[in-house]
Parts: sequence; C-alpha cells; structure tokens
Amino acid sequence: MTGILGETAAGITAGGKIEMLCIGNAMVDVFAPADPAWLDGLGITGPVQHVDGTTAAAVLEKLRRGVPAPVAAAGGAAANVAKIAAMLGVRSAFAGCVGRDDFAGIFTGELEAAGVVPFLGEGEGNTGLCLVLETAPSGRAPCGRTGRQRIAAAPGAALSLDEDAVSEELVSGAEAVVLDGYMLDRHRLVRRVLKLANRHGIPVALDAASVFQIREKTEAVLQYSRNYPLIVFMNADESIMFYSTIRKTAAGDAADLMSEREKEAFILREICPVLKCMTEGDIFPVIVIKLGGRGAVVLAGGNVHRAGTFAVTPKNTVGAGDAFCAAFLSAWIRGRPIRKCASLGNKVARAILSVPGTGVRKEKLAGFARGLG
Repeated sequence: MTGILGETAAGITAGGKIEMLCIGNAMVDVFAPADPAWLDGLGITGPVQHVDGTTAAAVLEKLRRGVPAPVAAAGGAAANVAKIAAMLGVRSAFAGCVGRDDFAGIFTGELEAAGVVPFLGEGEGNTGLCLVLETAPSGRAPCGRTGRQRIAAAPGAALSLDEDAVSEELVSGAEAVVLDGYMLDRHRLVRRVLKLANRHGIPVALDAASVFQIREKTEAVLQYSRNYPLIVFMNADESIMFYSTIRKTAAGDAADLMSEREKEAFILREICPVLKCMTEGDIFPVIVIKLGGRGAVVLAGGNVHRAGTFAVTPKNTVGAGDAFCAAFLSAWIRGRPIRKCASLGNKVARAILSVPGTGVRKEKLAGFARGLG
C-alpha cells in the first residue's frame, strides 16, 4: 500500500492537534468459547498462533452458530492504546490497514466512538481477525471467565501497511508515537517511523508484543534503544526473555515454572540492575516492566521506580497491558512524573479486566480523565 495515509494526513489538525499517534495492525478481536478437541482438529493447539484467512473464516462461521454468540471488538495493540488514551481525554489517532468487509466497519466505528481519529488505508484481503477462544471443558463457559485460552490471529489486510504509507506530516504532528511490537518484522517501516520521530524529537513507545517476538528481536530493540528516543514496554515473561537473550542464560525458558511473586523477585534482583545501566546518562530509553497484579517497574535515567497495585480476579486479561501503556503514556504526555504514570497505568489496566478486550465504557474512565486535566 502506498501513500494513502500520507494523503489523508493533511486534515490531521482539523479537529485539533494529535497528541498520540498509534501505528499498528488493525485487528478485530472475536471472543467466544470453543471446544478444545475441535480446535485441535483445525491445528489451533498453541496459546498464541497465526492461522490463514480460510481457517479463521471457518472458525468464525461455527462460532456464530454457537451459544453464547461471539463478541467482536476493535483490537490490535496499537488500536487498543489509541482507544483507551482517547477515552482518557488524550487526542489520539490510529494508522493502519483494513479490508473491504463488515469487520472494517466494526473497527472504524468503535475507534471513532472512542474519540480516535482513524487514518486507515485499504489493504489486501479481509480485515485482520484475532480469535480469542476459551476452551472450558464444557465449551459453554461465559466468554473470558473460565477455562484455558487459545488465541488465533489472521492479520489479513493489516499486513499491507508499509513504510511508504506513513508520511512525515502524520508523524511530526504528534507528541508521542506508539508502535505495535508485532510490526518489528517490517524493518523498513519501523526504521522510517523511528527516524521521522527522532527528527522531530518525538518519543516512540514500543511494546514487546510477545515472548516469541522478544526472543527473536532483542538485538533490534537494543539497537533502536541506543539510537532513538524509545520507551519499551514488556510484561514479566518478556522481560525475563529479554534479559535471558542478552545474558545468554536459560532463564527465559524457565519463566513458565515461576510464580508471579518469583518472577517479580527475579526481575528486581537480576534484571533491573542490567536494564538500569541501559538507561543511565540520558532521558531515553525508558523501560517499563508490567507485572500484572503485582504492579510495574520503570527504569529511567539510571533509576528504578516501583509502582505497586492490588490484584483482582480478572474476567479477561486481553487488552489489560495495552490499557496500562495507554494510561502511562497519557500521563507522560501531560507531564506527570514517572511514578504517577505507572500508578495510572495500574489503575486503568485494572478497570479493563472486567470486560472483553478494551470494550470498557468511557464513563468508567471519566474519573481518570479528569485527573489528567
């Protein structure tokens, strides 16, 4: 895809200055219960995997005949960040590609309803789908509440976003840029965004996306963090894999065997001293480690900032990490100190845990929005 987002960027200031520009894969999340044996037969066996469009369509058709009916919501990490930031009162935009189908309308409508300015190109194939499947033994569990979860993604048209589609005008008007970690495979696109942001003194927030991504992309993240104004978000498992790859240890493969408390202790004892050195001497990079129900750790300027929280029983964890990023960055843009940024991230992430994806009502975040001014 060439130039479509650049052509639409001319109207970016029509409704006011964009504070946060989010660039990523435009996906629609579909939440539903599913029989694990049936999924096994389709080859959907892992906790997170890619599937082709044909398989995704077949799964979706069967889910639509089931009870309860599937729930669809605009998704993809960067779009989730844009939605939550907009509901917090930060003027946000999202750039990506959708298909020519009904899901494109769902995606666009939900972003606009949240207050996001959409810059959407038309890509090849259908709008990307992310099937979030609960495999409770009965196959009848309320979505997101019980059972084990399998996530099958068919990116489709989302993969059409390329470096030629993102104009300098689109990037230069923002105060912060959010880049989906799943974009790291598109090296030219990532480098273009980083260079444009750097040219205009704009920080870029990058979420590690997954343990599998960080295992393969640690060297790239290190290189980008040395050369560009980067804010890196990782969860506990991703940070352990990042450390393990840097130090060439087996810790990353052992993370699944640790409790959340053990992960926290390992991160504070072993990982923070290493990452602290990476942040000394300048404003960037900033490294944020999300610990779920145990809060967050932020490493910046050679300092370690700890922000605690209290755990709640989640109905669904999809989108909680994106909500943390959105709130952290919203507070950052508004000039709040790092501890306040992390504290707001914890609070907003907790508010997301009771809904599928980031389908939270704007009213539920109104108090946080007022606090940001």
